[in-house]
Amino acid sequence: MRLRALRGAITVDRNDADSILEGTDELVRAVMERNKVAPDDMVSCIFTCTNDLDAEFPAVAARRLGLNGVPLLCAREIDVPGALPRVIRLLLHCYVDPETEAQHVYLREAKSLRRDLEAAQ
Repeated sequence: MRLRALRGAITVDRNDADSILEGTDELVRAVMERNKVAPDDMVSCIFTCTNDLDAEFPAVAARRLGLNGVPLLCAREIDVPGALPRVIRLLLHCYVDPETEAQHVYLREAKSLRRDLEAAQ
Protein backbone atom coordinates (compact mmCIF):
# COMPACT_ATOMS: atom_id res chain seq x y z
CA MET A 1 0.00 0.00 0.00
CA ARG A 2 1.09 3.56 -0.66
CA LEU A 3 0.38 6.64 1.45
CA ARG A 4 -1.50 9.29 -0.54
CA ALA A 5 -3.14 12.63 0.08
CA LEU A 6 -6.49 13.03 -1.63
CA ARG A 7 -8.15 16.40 -2.15
CA GLY A 8 -11.78 17.28 -2.50
CA ALA A 9 -14.28 20.10 -2.19
CA ILE A 10 -18.00 20.72 -2.33
CA THR A 11 -20.24 23.76 -2.09
CA VAL A 12 -23.37 23.93 0.02
CA ASP A 13 -26.43 26.13 -0.45
CA ARG A 14 -26.82 27.44 3.09
CA ASN A 15 -25.00 27.96 6.36
CA ASP A 16 -27.02 25.52 8.43
CA ALA A 17 -26.10 22.27 10.13
CA ASP A 18 -28.08 20.07 7.74
CA SER A 19 -26.48 21.58 4.62
CA ILE A 20 -22.96 21.26 6.04
CA LEU A 21 -23.52 17.68 7.21
CA GLU A 22 -25.17 16.56 3.97
CA GLY A 23 -22.48 18.19 1.81
CA THR A 24 -19.66 16.73 3.87
CA ASP A 25 -21.27 13.29 3.79
CA GLU A 26 -21.58 13.46 0.00
CA LEU A 27 -17.97 14.58 -0.39
CA VAL A 28 -16.44 11.99 1.94
CA ARG A 29 -18.48 9.16 0.40
CA ALA A 30 -17.44 10.21 -3.12
CA VAL A 31 -13.74 10.36 -2.21
CA MET A 32 -13.93 6.96 -0.51
CA GLU A 33 -15.84 5.32 -3.38
CA ARG A 34 -13.75 6.73 -6.23
CA ASN A 35 -10.50 5.80 -4.51
CA LYS A 36 -11.67 2.50 -2.97
CA VAL A 37 -10.71 3.74 0.51
CA ALA A 38 -12.07 2.08 3.65
CA PRO A 39 -12.00 3.67 7.10
CA ASP A 40 -9.14 1.35 8.12
CA ASP A 41 -7.06 2.78 5.24
CA MET A 42 -7.34 6.35 6.56
CA VAL A 43 -4.52 8.05 8.46
CA SER A 44 -6.10 11.50 9.01
CA CYS A 45 -8.40 14.04 7.42
CA ILE A 46 -8.37 17.82 7.51
CA PHE A 47 -11.53 19.76 6.67
CA THR A 48 -11.64 23.47 5.95
CA CYS A 49 -14.63 25.75 5.50
CA THR A 50 -14.93 29.20 4.07
CA ASN A 51 -15.73 31.92 6.65
CA ASP A 52 -19.41 31.90 5.70
CA LEU A 53 -19.87 28.33 7.05
CA ASP A 54 -19.95 28.04 10.81
CA ALA A 55 -23.20 26.25 11.71
CA GLU A 56 -21.59 22.83 12.21
CA PHE A 57 -18.26 21.00 12.11
CA PRO A 58 -17.72 18.89 8.95
CA ALA A 59 -16.07 16.27 11.16
CA VAL A 60 -19.49 15.48 12.66
CA ALA A 61 -20.57 14.06 9.29
CA ALA A 62 -17.39 11.99 9.04
CA ARG A 63 -18.01 10.53 12.50
CA ARG A 64 -21.56 9.63 11.44
CA LEU A 65 -20.02 7.69 8.54
CA GLY A 66 -18.07 5.58 11.02
CA LEU A 67 -14.71 7.33 10.87
CA ASN A 68 -14.39 7.17 14.66
CA GLY A 69 -10.78 5.93 14.62
CA VAL A 70 -9.55 8.56 12.15
CA PRO A 71 -8.03 11.79 13.51
CA LEU A 72 -10.12 14.65 12.08
CA LEU A 73 -9.43 18.37 12.15
CA CYS A 74 -11.62 21.31 11.12
CA ALA A 75 -10.13 24.68 10.21
CA ARG A 76 -10.89 27.92 8.37
CA GLU A 77 -9.97 28.48 4.76
CA ILE A 78 -8.09 31.70 3.94
CA ASP A 79 -10.64 34.48 3.30
CA VAL A 80 -9.62 35.63 -0.18
CA PRO A 81 -11.75 38.44 -1.64
CA GLY A 82 -13.91 37.18 -4.50
CA ALA A 83 -13.33 33.50 -3.70
CA LEU A 84 -16.08 30.92 -4.18
CA PRO A 85 -18.45 31.03 -1.18
CA ARG A 86 -19.79 28.21 1.03
CA VAL A 87 -17.01 25.71 0.28
CA ILE A 88 -16.04 22.68 2.35
CA ARG A 89 -12.64 21.22 1.45
CA LEU A 90 -10.88 18.09 2.61
CA LEU A 91 -7.37 16.70 2.57
CA LEU A 92 -7.48 12.97 3.30
CA HIS A 93 -4.30 11.04 4.07
CA CYS A 94 -4.79 7.35 3.38
CA TYR A 95 -3.24 4.14 2.14
CA VAL A 96 -4.23 3.08 -1.37
CA ASP A 97 -3.20 0.52 -3.94
CA PRO A 98 0.03 1.87 -5.52
CA GLU A 99 -1.27 0.96 -8.99
CA THR A 100 -4.33 3.18 -8.60
CA GLU A 101 -4.22 6.81 -9.69
CA ALA A 102 -5.54 9.32 -7.16
CA GLN A 103 -9.05 10.54 -7.89
CA HIS A 104 -9.49 14.02 -6.42
CA VAL A 105 -13.17 14.94 -6.08
CA TYR A 106 -14.71 18.36 -6.70
CA LEU A 107 -18.51 18.50 -6.55
CA ARG A 108 -21.23 21.03 -7.32
CA GLU A 109 -19.87 24.57 -7.83
CA ALA A 110 -16.50 23.48 -6.40
CA LYS A 111 -15.73 21.93 -9.81
CA SER A 112 -14.69 25.45 -10.81
CA LEU A 113 -11.81 25.27 -8.33
CA ARG A 114 -10.06 22.58 -10.37
CA ARG A 115 -11.03 22.87 -14.02
CA ASP A 116 -7.97 20.77 -14.85
CA LEU A 117 -9.73 17.78 -13.23
CA GLU A 118 -13.12 18.25 -14.89
CA ALA A 119 -12.69 15.25 -17.16
CA ALA A 120 -12.39 13.06 -14.08
CA GLN A 121 -15.47 14.47 -12.33
